[in-house]
Amino acid sequence: MSEHKPESRPKLLIVEDDEGLQTQLKWAFEGFEVFVAGTRDEALTILRAEMPPVVTLDLGLPPDPDGTSEGFGVLDAIMAQSPQTKVIIASGHGARESALDAIAAGAYDFYSKPVDIAALELIVTRALNLHRIEAENRRLAEKVGKDKTVLGTLITGAPEMVKVARTIERVANTDASIMLLGASGTGKELLARGLHDASPRRGGAFVAINCAAIPENLLESELFGHEKGAFTGAVKTTECKIECAHGGTLFLDEVGDIPLPLQVKLLRFLQERTIERIGGRKAIPVDTRIVCATHRDLDAMIAEQTFRDDLYYRLAEIVVSIPSLAERPGDAGLLAKAFLTRFAREMNPAVKGFAPDALAALDTHDWPGNVRELENRVKRAVIMADGKLVSAEDLDLVPPQTDVLDALNLKCAREQVDRKVIRRALARTEGNISGSAKLLGVSRPTLYDLLKQYDLQN
Repeated sequence: MSEHKPESRPKLLIVEDDEGLQTQLKWAFEGFEVFVAGTRDEALTILRAEMPPVVTLDLGLPPDPDGTSEGFGVLDAIMAQSPQTKVIIASGHGARESALDAIAAGAYDFYSKPVDIAALELIVTRALNLHRIEAENRRLAEKVGKDKTVLGTLITGAPEMVKVARTIERVANTDASIMLLGASGTGKELLARGLHDASPRRGGAFVAINCAAIPENLLESELFGHEKGAFTGAVKTTECKIECAHGGTLFLDEVGDIPLPLQVKLLRFLQERTIERIGGRKAIPVDTRIVCATHRDLDAMIAEQTFRDDLYYRLAEIVVSIPSLAERPGDAGLLAKAFLTRFAREMNPAVKGFAPDALAALDTHDWPGNVRELENRVKRAVIMADGKLVSAEDLDLVPPQTDVLDALNLKCAREQVDRKVIRRALARTEGNISGSAKLLGVSRPTLYDLLKQYDLQN
C-alpha cells in the first residue's frame, strides 16, 4: 500500500555568507524547503539543480564581502539562467542606491539589514505568489489554442459552445443552408469560417459580406454583380460576391438588413441556383453554399412583414443559436489569455499575464459586447499596462463584489452557484481536476461527485 505523499513545500534559496544569519533565516522560513549558499558557485549549483522560485541575495559575498561586485555577479548569472526567478536583495548599511541598481538589473525587491523577519516574510510570500501567477499564465498561454480549440480555431471550454461547434461539424459535410443566430460579437463569422474549413468546399473561396455595412443602392451590385454600362459609373463588368464564392461558401452577415426587393432576388437564386447581373440577360449558374447570420429577431420581422418567411425557410434549413459570452462561464478568461498572448507579443512583450483581480473581473463581467468587447479591452490593457500583470483597472473593469442571489430556493441557489464556480475553476485550470479541486477547496473524489451530480463531465 503506497503512502500518501505530502504536498511539496515551495523552495527558497538563501545566498548569505553570515552563518548566524543563515541559521536565523532558515529557521524563519520553516514552511519552505530552504537551501543555503555562501558563495557564487554554491548558489548557481543549487539554482541549476533545484530551480527555486525565490532567492534572497546578500550583495556582500566573498571574495568582496565589503563591496557589491560579487553579489551583482550572482544576480546577473541568476537572471541569465532563470529570468523568471524572483531575487530579493539584502540592502545593508543604508546602501539604498545599490538596491535600486539591483532592481534595475532584474531583482524583484530588496530588504534592509538588520533583518526584520516579518517584513522579509511578507516580501518573500508576495514574490512567491507573483511567480506562481506568472507560471500559471505561461502554462495556460501555451495550452490555449491547443487543448481548448474546436472547429480548428475557436477557443472554448464551455459545453454550450462545444455543442454549437459539434453541430456545425455535423452539418459541414452537407449543402444545407445554415442560419447562425446570436448577439453582436459572439463570433458568428468565425463559426461560419470554421464550417467552411470543415466542409468539402474548403478548397473553394470563403467570401464574407456584411449586409448592414453596405448602402442599399450598392448592395444589389455587391451581391449580384453588374454588366458594363448597366448604370452610370459601371465602366466594366463586375462579378458578384455569389460568383466569387463559386465552389465555396458565401457568408451573409446581418442578413436581416437586406431590403425586401433584394430578398426576392436572393430567394430566386436559392431556388434556381442561377443569378443575373444588373443589366444582364443571361442566367449564370453558380454553385455556392450560403451561410448567414443575424442578431435580429427574424420571427418578429416576419410578423411585421419586413422579412420574407419563404426566404427565411430557405436560409434557415439548419438554425444554430450561439450563446453570449456571459452564458459561457470560464470562456472570458480562456479567450482573454489567448488575446493577451497575441497582443503582448505584438505590442508590449513586458506583459506576462493577468493579476488575480483581473481574472476575477473577467469571470464576473456581463460582457454586453461579447468576444469583440473582450478583445478590445484586452488589447487596450496590454498597450497601457505599466507592469508585468494586467490588472482589473487596466481592463477598466470593477473587481467583483459579493453576489446577491435572485433565487429564493436555497437548493436551487446553491446548485446555480456550484455549477458556475465549478465551471470557472475548470476553465481556470484548463480542465485539470487536481488543480480545480485545489482552487475549490475540495478533494478530487468530491469534485468528481459534483461533476457527475451536475452533469458537467465532458
